[in-house]
Amino acid sequence: MATYKETVGTAVTNYAGNNPGAVDGELWYDSTNKDFKYLYPNVTAAGSWGAGGNLNTGRVRLSSAGLYTTALAIGGEASPGNTGATELYNGSSWTEVNDLTTARKGQGSSGTPTSALAFGGNDPGGDTDVTEEWNGTNWTEVNDLTTTRRDLGGAGTNAEACLAFGGQAAPGAVTAVTELWNGTNWTEVNDLNTAKQFMAKGTMGTTTSALSVGGIVPPASRKAETESWNGTNWTEVGDLNQARYSFAGSGADNTASLVYGGDPPPGSATANTELWNGTSWSEQNNLPGSQTNSAGAGTSAAALNFGGASPSTRVDEWVGAGQPVGAWSTVNSMNTARSALGGAGITTAALGFGGSPGSLANTESYNGTNWTEVNDLSTGRQELGGVGTQTAALGFGGSSPVTNKTESWNGSNWTEVNDLNTSRRILAGAGTQTAALAFGGLGPPTLAVTESWNGTNWTEVNDLNTARYGLSGVGTATAALAFAGEPGNVTATETWNGTNWTEVNNLNTGRSYVGGAGTNTAALAYGGYLGPPGNSSSVEDWNGVSWVTTTSLNSARFNVGPAGSSTAALAFGGGDPTTAATEEWNVPSNVIKTLTD
Repeated sequence: MATYKETVGTAVTNYAGNNPGAVDGELWYDSTNKDFKYLYPNVTAAGSWGAGGNLNTGRVRLSSAGLYTTALAIGGEASPGNTGATELYNGSSWTEVNDLTTARKGQGSSGTPTSALAFGGNDPGGDTDVTEEWNGTNWTEVNDLTTTRRDLGGAGTNAEACLAFGGQAAPGAVTAVTELWNGTNWTEVNDLNTAKQFMAKGTMGTTTSALSVGGIVPPASRKAETESWNGTNWTEVGDLNQARYSFAGSGADNTASLVYGGDPPPGSATANTELWNGTSWSEQNNLPGSQTNSAGAGTSAAALNFGGASPSTRVDEWVGAGQPVGAWSTVNSMNTARSALGGAGITTAALGFGGSPGSLANTESYNGTNWTEVNDLSTGRQELGGVGTQTAALGFGGSSPVTNKTESWNGSNWTEVNDLNTSRRILAGAGTQTAALAFGGLGPPTLAVTESWNGTNWTEVNDLNTARYGLSGVGTATAALAFAGEPGNVTATETWNGTNWTEVNNLNTGRSYVGGAGTNTAALAYGGYLGPPGNSSSVEDWNGVSWVTTTSLNSARFNVGPAGSSTAALAFGGGDPTTAATEEWNVPSNVIKTLTD
């Protein structure tokens, strides 16, 4: 794509105020404010973790090869015993492929999903020097390591050029030996400065530019040391902020790396994440939960953490700094403060109706600037579901008391139409005025019931997998997403294909009474209730595969009225305390910068 400079040149235009027609990189003179301004990409200042597609086989002390969107999970310890299982990741899900010839754990590995090497480790007969090569289809035994060992480090770009270093060479005895693989044989090269095992496990560079990070010297000396390999020698460089072992890492070379999880003090686990810039380590946003004995793949900008203690099928995806970022801005408040209300529409044309305190019938219409009171619901209520647009909406269920009433909005008035089959409150919905879904809620009891609306009647269809209330829903009657809820502030997320609900990757933060906007492939979850100590301002973005934490609401609250999409959303009202405040979410591709003296 051509830049502004390439297309237009370096001429500076004159414009009174902010130039709405400016493009990325364009400079103009604001004649009103007497400033030079330009358009600058609006990107994240920090990276964040989200959930990826789970492994098929839970395991610990596994190894890896590849990148964020295409990776191999190799071997490890499953339940029970060692496994040779190999799985291939396509960016969203794992597929089982052919197993290692020798099932083992604690092996080193490197390469890509079509050209990888696995070496050393511990098999049922003890520690091993066996090396196997992966050609994209099968594993084949090749020449052995010079030094038998397990829990070692590895680096390399393919099966023809790999580095093996450190590990445990005999019970209780760690080694500093480094070996270089040339596609046929292993050759000993210069040793690590410190013999150790359980260094960061993952894609840690190449045969000429690698890192050895952290580790342990038995019985209990955890290391923060980082060593950098230049193709000839290891050099000690800046230490980790947190000494640890049994953790994962990823990096393209010795100038940029990411490490995450591990065992710092005895008997514990950490979620700590640190980024290496070639000189020093800096703390980043943590993993969604503590983890040990996992493996990593990818780079410092786009990483994958998988497996680990339990044994676990867990997968975490890291997206580094520099991605487009949205922001919440405070806009004009509703006329009536309330929570537990229904919402419909988009950011420039929204509708808010019902709510608490009491059982309100008030309806307000938003035009992108102001809220205006319009005609009330026929039946005042709170904790109801809502779908549709500013001129064609549907409100259903709610309390008090618990009801099955459904009302249709035509842009001027509410009209009672056919009732839900199951009375309920604190339910969720998706769709339009003429084709909608209602799901979950509290009758009592806690419900998984899903009903489909055809514009005239509600029909029961297949249930949610997880019964819950206080959940959120987005999407259409044939492609919906359900997430969060009670009891227990669940993280569960389910997608609807018009026939069945399917469990997909969970939210990072379990909560209930969450606002939601978007579709089943691009959604936003915002605010909610965490239980003691209270409300959440957390916001997560769903990309069709996983949730990624993004910019928080300005005020923590739950039971907000929702409207909009994943790139342009509204949060209005909510509690606690009950508020009329409205916030608008926007994901601009650029922000305006002013040149200063």
